[in-house]
Amino acid sequence: MARPLLVQDEVSDFAAAVRAGLAQPQKVIPARFFYDRLGSELFEAITDLPEYYPTRTEVGLLAGHAADIAAAVGPGRAVIEFGSGSSVKTPLLLRAIAPATYVPVDISAEFLALSAAALSADFPGLPVLPVAADFTRPFQLPARAAAAARLGFFPGSTLGNLAPGAAVDLLRSFAATLGSESWLLIGLDLAPGASKSAATLEAAYDDAQGVTAAFNLNLLHRINRELDGDMPVDAFAHRAVWNAGLGRIEMHLVATRDLAFEAAGERFAMTAGAHIHTENSYKWTADEARLLARASGWTPDQLWTDADGLFSLHLWRRDDGAMQP
Repeated sequence: MARPLLVQDEVSDFAAAVRAGLAQPQKVIPARFFYDRLGSELFEAITDLPEYYPTRTEVGLLAGHAADIAAAVGPGRAVIEFGSGSSVKTPLLLRAIAPATYVPVDISAEFLALSAAALSADFPGLPVLPVAADFTRPFQLPARAAAAARLGFFPGSTLGNLAPGAAVDLLRSFAATLGSESWLLIGLDLAPGASKSAATLEAAYDDAQGVTAAFNLNLLHRINRELDGDMPVDAFAHRAVWNAGLGRIEMHLVATRDLAFEAAGERFAMTAGAHIHTENSYKWTADEARLLARASGWTPDQLWTDADGLFSLHLWRRDDGAMQP
């Protein structure tokens, strides 16, 4: 297994984003900065919680439809996983499709190295070529992967962290990175409907054990650790709410008292009740997902959902520009 290829300066990006986000009237910190090593470990703990249905539901869909995926995409592809995390879902895919190589891409270089090493041990004959990068920006594939036909893998409904316009931009970027005749296997969390309530969604982002709260608050600990901050973490509270008008779960860090603090070399102040917006997680209907694909250069091929209507798994082909009437 290769060492992670580091293609971006995450520390300077983090500092710039914190300064810009905390200077806004509505303070915000982009969700991609949740994922230092501790944040990544906390997220993996979230995926095992009883309230957090997306991971186990998506794993069930992957296990149940691995043969269908393999039949569609064929063997010998380079699998590019965007935001690989611990890669717990990846073995189900790799065992089914006989890939030529595997490229996990994740923003947390330290966590990426550990998870890539573990996966490499499970697949000793498979070249594993980790890339430490923010996949929301253009990055270069390792040469071995660039030379093969490619399958993108984007599980976990991570796309939901982006506003719809930015989601289309990212999917177009994936199409450019993956190239002609490529495929994309993507998980999307479903919007509330006849069999899924808003309460189910809110519980998934505000669990009884407080693990999601710790995950959210770790963003402040990270600012203090890495950017010489003195943010009073105990003066913030985690909040997760379903915004039906915008079709998304929102996570916030709410100030419980008036605050003044330093972060990334700047001074900031907040009044009690003000909040830092840390994450959006958009949810989609099946029709919205199909429109999303077509708007971003992909052609929907197959769609699978669970019996309870909680989550969806999509297989899309790259639209290489055939003439339309």
